[in-house]
Amino acid sequence: MKFSLNTTIIDPISGNKPTSAIILLHGYGGDGKNISTLALNWRRFLPDTIFLCPNAPEKCSINLTGYQWFDLSTEDEKFINKQSLIAEKKIDNYVLEINNYYKIKTSNICLSGFSQGCMMSINVGLKFKEKFNCIVGFSGKILNKKNLLKKIISKPKIFLLHGDMDTIVSPMHLLESKEFFMKMDYNIKTKLLNNCEHSISIEASSLALEFIKKNLYS
Repeated sequence: MKFSLNTTIIDPISGNKPTSAIILLHGYGGDGKNISTLALNWRRFLPDTIFLCPNAPEKCSINLTGYQWFDLSTEDEKFINKQSLIAEKKIDNYVLEINNYYKIKTSNICLSGFSQGCMMSINVGLKFKEKFNCIVGFSGKILNKKNLLKKIISKPKIFLLHGDMDTIVSPMHLLESKEFFMKMDYNIKTKLLNNCEHSISIEASSLALEFIKKNLYS
């Protein structure tokens, strides 16, 4: 199967047909292979899970060896919103491809991402026509609360993690996101990580794995 987004695939370590999936969306300037290192750490604890790590559809404007879900060379909110909506539709289609090819329901899929990938995971995960099993976001934020509020369809469980020393995406966004989701009566869990910059630390990876395992294998 050739998916619409070029994908690094890590099959279940059990060798069995996958019963669940984790989609990992990379950050700005990254790629699927880069974020697939998470899968290599997690797969032995999630034996029947397939990991799908797609490249974003566009080459990164400031790093031509990487990819972007939307262009960040400008801070124009209207432009960013327009570009993110285009990316959302492509991820929506990608999830449907996974549903159809692997016969895995969305309720058995965890959608996760780092930084820009986290932003896309939140937008797609809340607007998708079927409820995801859970959403896990690292070092991200809600792109546009007003626009998101108008289009929310489902309420999957959410776990957001952020480093307290992040200078790329302010950790204040974690508190803002928590407040937003609590007001909307979401099952929201957050973790502010000590002495952590704009990265996925070992602690963040371990906490996320625990959360995902509890939800996908309950």
